[in-house]
Amino acid sequence: MSVNSVWTSCSAALSCDAVSGVSVKQHGHLTPLQLNTLNHSIQQTLHTSTLHASSRGMMQNSQAYGTLYIYSCSRIAGLLKLAIWVRAKSRHSPIESLGRFKMAIPLHVKARQAEYQGKVKRFPVPDEKVPWSVAWAEYSPVDYTVERDLSTPGQQDAQDAKGSALQYNALDGRVDRRSYTGEYTVVRGVPMNPAGRTGMAGRGLLRRWGPNHAADAIVTRWKRTEEGTVLISDGKAVLEFVAIRRKDTDTWAVPGGKVEPGETALATSMREFAEEAMNSLEASSNELEETKQLIEKLFHSGTQVYAGYVDDPRNTDNAWMETVAFNFHDETGEAFSRIKLQAGDDAGAVKWTELSKSLDLYASHTQLVQEVVKLRNAAW
Repeated sequence: MSVNSVWTSCSAALSCDAVSGVSVKQHGHLTPLQLNTLNHSIQQTLHTSTLHASSRGMMQNSQAYGTLYIYSCSRIAGLLKLAIWVRAKSRHSPIESLGRFKMAIPLHVKARQAEYQGKVKRFPVPDEKVPWSVAWAEYSPVDYTVERDLSTPGQQDAQDAKGSALQYNALDGRVDRRSYTGEYTVVRGVPMNPAGRTGMAGRGLLRRWGPNHAADAIVTRWKRTEEGTVLISDGKAVLEFVAIRRKDTDTWAVPGGKVEPGETALATSMREFAEEAMNSLEASSNELEETKQLIEKLFHSGTQVYAGYVDDPRNTDNAWMETVAFNFHDETGEAFSRIKLQAGDDAGAVKWTELSKSLDLYASHTQLVQEVVKLRNAAW
């Protein structure tokens, strides 16, 4: 029996109630990303366990493979239950009653950086030439769309927007192509960035033409002295939030990620916080159960502080990031006392960080946390 056979068996076992206690077929609302995450976890578990077993000479008999199989199924069962639980909880949150609304678009800066993620050069766009309403016959943006792995259908749009049948400004099947900024312009089958020119045409590194939706979890508490009293600066209490360092750009950011088709923004924020700030993808079954309880306490209620365009360095003239940001605040500090911050998934590090003017966070995240500072009337 080979490792590939164990991997195949474990993947198949995800659809069996006998293994997980929950049927994937029965819970078809799980997103492709969640199922891919489970598959990735199987592979990672098998890889780690195989290396350990090989080093001890345990991989020469079927009994060892059987033990490995049972361990992997148990590990993945916990992740599956957590994913289903997060989605179920998000559907009953009071935050979900907040509707869609239009937000003003600030002048984007990071979306016009000269170098696009260290890959290609953008066509230079001065501030006064950003709006589409300003005529500019000389404008010649670089056309760049990264090639995607098509082994997972539905995870990204076609390379050419003009030849596709995408439904812009609408709910296109399970993909939401509406914008929080309002209705955006589509020219000859290609959506136009509502914030204006970026110096690059195409889809860039983003997977959707038009808006690419994300959700962010701004988890805060009052910063305290060694004596336990709230720290005061200029007459106002000081806030701190959970920050992660992104692996792709090596910059500090708010935990968050892309909203998958059929997933709510709240569910995304909960999942991403668990994955990036609590390393839920690497947790044991017992740790996953504890994570579930902590998330329930943490994310029971919160406040939506933003919904709109993000000045993201990956944006192009035809594809851009939008986000919904939630603030989950612990007034007493007790809810977070049991949280063990541990970086995982796309995060290389995680820590509590003081909110102040000196912050320089990824994309529009500095502006997002400023909204929380205003909401809590905290020091800045």
